[in-house]
Amino acid sequence: MTSDPSSPRGAPAPPRVLLADDHPVYRDGLRMMLASTGAVDVVATAADGAEAVVLAGRLRPDVVVMDLQMPGLGGIEATRRIVSAHPGTGVLVLTMHDDDESVFAAMLAGARGYLVKGADQGEILRAITAVASGEAIFGPALAGRVTAYFARLATLRPTVEEPFPQLTAREREVLDLIAAGLPNRAIAERLVLSPKTIRNNVSNVLAKLQVADRAEAIIRARDAGLGR
Repeated sequence: MTSDPSSPRGAPAPPRVLLADDHPVYRDGLRMMLASTGAVDVVATAADGAEAVVLAGRLRPDVVVMDLQMPGLGGIEATRRIVSAHPGTGVLVLTMHDDDESVFAAMLAGARGYLVKGADQGEILRAITAVASGEAIFGPALAGRVTAYFARLATLRPTVEEPFPQLTAREREVLDLIAAGLPNRAIAERLVLSPKTIRNNVSNVLAKLQVADRAEAIIRARDAGLGR
């Protein structure tokens, strides 16, 4: 949002908003409601996603209030195109659909806010202001589900295990340098250890990996991603 020179002490100008909804009664009612508050500047309305994309490129609004289910180009794809072409424009989804698939598809497309139709005037104004300021906002009924979704993803994320768990940290370090092609003397210098200590570590590595010689250990180590 930019400062408005005509407002007291250069206060920020109200966010410029584009409304996209295929239901003319709801779209016009929302436009009149928002305009009556003086808190936002409704610069245009669009009847479908394709028109929203064109108007967003022409007018560069701060926020596009986007329905999801529209004829032709839907709200998800329209959101993706607008956010990709104009990163400074935030998208606030305002829709009848509150299922997880719709919510997360909108988020992945780049929407920064999501409200369900039926939200009151105060909720919609707060969401528009937040999105215009670069924040992300979700209605009270959705916020908990979004948090739970990402918490669930975190628990499903596979843990990355160190290769060769039978080796000590020092032995794994030695094996990594062996796989990189370093001889014992160079490994000793690199780790600031005595050549005898390195020989003992190498013997332990070969025994624990149950390999016949250094060459076989190198193959095993490189297959596991060591030595790079």
